[in-house]
Amino acid sequence: MHILNQHINFPKVTEADHEGLLAIGGDLSVERLLLAYNSGIFPWFNEDEVILWWSPDPRFVLYPEDLKVSKSMKQFLRNCNFEVTINKDFKAVITNCAKVKRVGQSGTWITNNMINAYCKLHKLGYAKSVEVWDNNELVGGFYGVDLNNGVFCGESMFANKSNASKAAFITFIQNTNYSLIDCQVYTAHLERLGAKEISRTKFLSYLNFNNSRG
Repeated sequence: MHILNQHINFPKVTEADHEGLLAIGGDLSVERLLLAYNSGIFPWFNEDEVILWWSPDPRFVLYPEDLKVSKSMKQFLRNCNFEVTINKDFKAVITNCAKVKRVGQSGTWITNNMINAYCKLHKLGYAKSVEVWDNNELVGGFYGVDLNNGVFCGESMFANKSNASKAAFITFIQNTNYSLIDCQVYTAHLERLGAKEISRTKFLSYLNFNNSRG
C-alpha cells in the first residue's frame, strides 16, 4: 500500500488493489485533487479514516449519447415545475449530498474537509453543481469535477423530492456536450440511465486524449 506524503504525486494506477484502492494519506489540496482526477484517481473515505485514493477497474461511465430516459420520466419532466440551474449554489448542493442517508453507510464520506476542498475547486472553475428548485426551494441536485477537457467526473447527488436528482442529471446531460461522464463505481440507479462499465485502460485513454487535445 502506498502512503502519500507532502509531495504532490501518485503511484501508477496499475498498482491499485483488486478493489481499486491505490494509496492512502496526503491531503485534499487543489493541486493534488486536480492531479488525481486527471490521472483517473479520486478520494473516497469515511469520516474516521485517513484519505483513501481509488482508481477502480472496471470504471463505471456514461456516454451522453447512451442516456436512457423512460417514457414516464419524459412525461414527468414535461409536466413538473422544477427549475434546473448550474452553479447557482454549489455549497448548498454538496452540503445536502453530505446529509443524505445511504443504504449500507452509517456516516458520510463528504466530510467538512471535503466540502471545503471542493468549494475551492468550484471557485477556480473545476467543480460544478446542478440544482433543482421547486418554488425557489432546493429539492435536489448533484456536483462533480469538470476537467475542462470533455470529461465530467460525477461525485454525489441528493433528492428531497421524488425524481429531483434524476431531473438534474438528465437535464445536465441533455444540455451540455461532454464526451464522457465518469460515474466512478457501479450503481443500479445510473445503470438504468445508461451507464456501463469500461476498462480502466479505456477510461484513461479518454483522459489522455482529451488532455493532449486540450
